[in-house]
Amino acid sequence: MDRVFSARMDDNVIRQIGVLARELRTTKKGVIEAAVRSYAQTVKAEKKIDVFGQTCGAWKRDEPPSQTVEHVRKGFHTSMRRYCR
Repeated sequence: MDRVFSARMDDNVIRQIGVLARELRTTKKGVIEAAVRSYAQTVKAEKKIDVFGQTCGAWKRDEPPSQTVEHVRKGFHTSMRRYCR
């Protein structure tokens, strides 16, 4: 599923995206997606970035799972008591 992304950009860059889209016979979205993928690949190769390691660390916790569950349940019950009176 596609999501909407909004950013302020220089007019010249926007024009260049339009020109590239016409020359490549693709959409502006396609040009931007290809450019970002290419840039990410270049940066990853240069800096040896481990994207998976940086983004999938939610499982690394300082507390045991039982403590996390207890904390979440306490927050839920507090919220319910506040709104269900």
